[in-house]
Amino acid sequence: MELTIKEIFQLLKPNVQSVAKSTVLERVLLPLTDMTEEREKLIKFPHLLKQLIALLQDSSTAIAKDTSLALINIIADEAGAKTFLSISESSSKFGKYNYNLIHVSIRFIMDKESILADPCCMILANMTRPQHLADRIMTLIRTSCYTWDDIIKAFCSKQYNNVGGKLHYLSSVFCNLSQSRRMRKYLMDRDHKMIQKFLPFIDYPDSLVRRSGIVGIIKNCCFDVENHGWLLSPEIDILSYLLIPLAGPEKFDDKDNAKLPKGLQNLPETKQREPNADIRVMLLEAITQLCATRKSREILRKKNTYIILREYHKWEENDTALFICEDLVANFVPTLSILDLFQLLFFRNVIFWHFSNFRTEEEIGLDNIKKVEVPSKYKKKFNKMN
Repeated sequence: MELTIKEIFQLLKPNVQSVAKSTVLERVLLPLTDMTEEREKLIKFPHLLKQLIALLQDSSTAIAKDTSLALINIIADEAGAKTFLSISESSSKFGKYNYNLIHVSIRFIMDKESILADPCCMILANMTRPQHLADRIMTLIRTSCYTWDDIIKAFCSKQYNNVGGKLHYLSSVFCNLSQSRRMRKYLMDRDHKMIQKFLPFIDYPDSLVRRSGIVGIIKNCCFDVENHGWLLSPEIDILSYLLIPLAGPEKFDDKDNAKLPKGLQNLPETKQREPNADIRVMLLEAITQLCATRKSREILRKKNTYIILREYHKWEENDTALFICEDLVANFVPTLSILDLFQLLFFRNVIFWHFSNFRTEEEIGLDNIKKVEVPSKYKKKFNKMN
């Protein structure tokens, strides 16, 4: 079927028979959304996009499902995400349909009997990907009928959805939004302790999507240096959760074993490391962020983090993960100075020819390595070598 976009719009109106609408969606519109050039054309027709939001709420299961797939494809492009966000911000309920896609998606996600829960999680996951849209989307979610507490509780439930929905892609939504300081502030609120609810899913075996999203959330939260002390405290114990996926079945002597966090002591012979390299990289990056201050580095040394990374390094084969791990291990060599450490952490190998005098942390007297100023002429050299 070859139809113009205006013809497609006419055939998807509410007064058109369901059979005709279903045929146009399945055979015409959905295939179009698989093509970048066609998606770029579609977003220039806001009336058609609004009609898609209405069709997502159609009583026909087939129509609603095909519409959700088309929306996922269109919103995968940043231009599509921005267009639908603008429509959602300027629209509300009109007649039987709500044209605020954020509100509609949240409603289906929170409906325990909805077959659209997972597709709507994917819609929001795609829409929240552009970092500069995060705060606007958070504002719309806040004005929905559900609180963040409600949504996170649903995500963390063993089986919230009664018709097979898993809500795994909500972790991607949280991860994307945690790029915003506003979201991180909520997650690390001392009273709510929402980040604690996510931690058990860091090695969740049944979903790569959920594990990846959770590790991404934690990594983003580790960028806020002011919260490192709290995250590393026994109250949260973030270090144990980050190290467990990197730990293997290796046995250590009693002295080394006693220094490890309790959750990493005497792991079984069947213990396996995180199989996904991208997730392992994020775990290492999160630990690297926790090395920003001297106090945090001392906690990591005291917890014998080094021996977990040492054994992990022997096992790892991914070049990117090895690169980060080797730089990270520098934090556990007590003879390195803060400045030396900074260069080693971020510009691997340069330290061996640029610095000749290694000093202790006491001698250099600097706490936060994120505040170290690197001359621009060296930045260019380091970046080129990296």
